[in-house]
Amino acid sequence: MQLIGMLDSPYVRRCAVSLKLLGIEFEHRAVSVFRHFDEFRSINPAVKAPTLVCDDGTVLMDSNLILQHAESLATKARSLIPVSPTERLRDLRSLGLALAACEKSISIIYERNLRPVEKQHEPWLERVRGQLLAACGDLERELGRAELPYGSGDITQAGVTVAVAWSFLQLMIPEIVVASQYPAWRSFALVAEQLPEFVSLPQQ
Repeated sequence: MQLIGMLDSPYVRRCAVSLKLLGIEFEHRAVSVFRHFDEFRSINPAVKAPTLVCDDGTVLMDSNLILQHAESLATKARSLIPVSPTERLRDLRSLGLALAACEKSISIIYERNLRPVEKQHEPWLERVRGQLLAACGDLERELGRAELPYGSGDITQAGVTVAVAWSFLQLMIPEIVVASQYPAWRSFALVAEQLPEFVSLPQQ
């Protein structure tokens, strides 16, 4: 099984860390959708990261679908999805906010880095920044009410994605998502990033 994509993508990294936590053997191939476009296209013509090449040659894409497949392969002794409906609902809430933050931040990064300055549309950027900060603020409040579990044996998919999202935001747009304004999120991510599964898969 091969996971294709760069670990500076939060979607690739959440998959990689989750596969490690689930005890699923895989090879990570650091292929960039930008620098190695032709190589990536030879693996997945849609050139979408992350891409998972399964043992039977089936190619999956989209982090949520890859993780759904990973859960089906994992032993019953370990899952990243809470059993309790109440805990699962809270996880889904935090997970959705973290993914929204990733999505909106990537829109800002692409607008800044790929579009010529004279063609960047500031009203659009302002709207996306507002959506990003709304998601971040709600997530901070969620974490302030009740911290997610963060040990290797009990961290959930929400916890993985929340930590990965924080590290990505601080790497790429720390001037927008200012660390001092999100103490609960920052604290959670710093602890989670010390887990061996995270340490073995650094985003840079």
